[in-house]
Amino acid sequence: METLKRTRIAEILQSKDFGTTVQVKGWVRTRRGNKQVGFIALNDGSTIRNVQIVVPVDAFGEDSLKPVTTGACIRVNGILTESPGQGQDAEIHAQEIHVYGTADPLTYPLQKKGHSLEFLRDIAHLRPRTNTFGAIFRIRHHMAIAIHRFFHERGFYYFHTPVLTASDCEGAGQMFQVTTLNLYDLKKDANGSIDYTNDFFGKQASLTVSGQLEGELAAMALGAIYTFGPTFRAENSNTPRHLAEFWMIEPEVAFNEIEDNMQLAEDFIKYCVRWALDNCREDVEFLNNMFDKELIERLNFVLKQNFIRLTYTEGIRILEAAIAKGHTFEYPIYWGADLASEHERYLVEDHFRCPVILTDYPKEIKSFYMKQNDDGKTVRAMDVLFPKIGEIIGGSQREEDYDKLSQRAQEMDVPTKDIWWYLDTRRFGTAPHSGFGLGFERLLMFVTGMTNIRDVIPFPRTPHNAEF
Repeated sequence: METLKRTRIAEILQSKDFGTTVQVKGWVRTRRGNKQVGFIALNDGSTIRNVQIVVPVDAFGEDSLKPVTTGACIRVNGILTESPGQGQDAEIHAQEIHVYGTADPLTYPLQKKGHSLEFLRDIAHLRPRTNTFGAIFRIRHHMAIAIHRFFHERGFYYFHTPVLTASDCEGAGQMFQVTTLNLYDLKKDANGSIDYTNDFFGKQASLTVSGQLEGELAAMALGAIYTFGPTFRAENSNTPRHLAEFWMIEPEVAFNEIEDNMQLAEDFIKYCVRWALDNCREDVEFLNNMFDKELIERLNFVLKQNFIRLTYTEGIRILEAAIAKGHTFEYPIYWGADLASEHERYLVEDHFRCPVILTDYPKEIKSFYMKQNDDGKTVRAMDVLFPKIGEIIGGSQREEDYDKLSQRAQEMDVPTKDIWWYLDTRRFGTAPHSGFGLGFERLLMFVTGMTNIRDVIPFPRTPHNAEF
């Protein structure tokens, strides 16, 4: 029967209570030694660092230690001792070892050797046990905490928007359908369309692509809200920057215009980056040393810079001037083009060498709900562009005029019968308001230095991949 209380390894490594008896539990990273003494590197996920367990082999017997292999889960009671080795202040001299679960050395895939990120994606159920993914997922947790703190401290309310929806916020049609109908016996109406009368909701329903529309409704009552939840896109994009299931942060603020929106986005990003440097230093330093030698420098650079703000039209002129001087892009550039990542990164990394907020996009390449400018050609959109990422935030001032919004929805083939409730807010006490969306995983890519979005979410969902 256990009499000691478990201490997390993160706390053990900070403790100076040498000579006391402690208990740790965790997974064996490595075991080495000789016939007299063994050394076990133990990790419990609370820190990237392992605690060293010193084991007198004679006292335990070699046979009793055979199950203690890489990957095994054990409990150790022992004396906390000041470590004579470099790089660690404390170690534990084992008095008792209990094995919770063994790991066959012949089949356990995480042996002491380098593993590619591609290989680890195939064993996503085990990859959190590696140093790399332990660091990434601890940072992911801290970024979620930072997001909630940022908005709470500024008087925003956390608002839960539905995952199941009958409206397409973006008007793109790339949505996952949800149904209780028998897919092997779908009834159709006279026009050959699927009859949803007997479906659960009595109409076609899907997984949400955004909580924005419902978030706007809340902002027009509570003043300032934010959503933070899963969103889904059935876009067949098998790239390092796309997921079918990801998390979005979407603030919406009544009475904010586009300038307020840009400042909120800049303050928000800087807050999250500062939080990572202040609260995840060991993990960020590990990723900096292992994967991206410029990571910390780049994070500090963002904190020190005021984001450049310029219009889409000015951005196009800069890109066209670059082409005239001999720079080549894979995708064509012209006024009206939807900028590709290479264009966005050129503005950030080559021309301005700092984050950029691009505004006033052509209305034809933006969503129906964005406020139209007086020129009749552009809307008050804003995209925040970051080094190595491209677009990290997309937002706008929302159109508050009922007639303009309704007409634009019809022009873009967004069924107004499905968003009557959204249009209603423009009939009853409309007001200027703005908001933006930040893909959580895009933020994590920037903060961790990872180059593939599949490596910053525990179980990535991509075309033809829904394992785990």
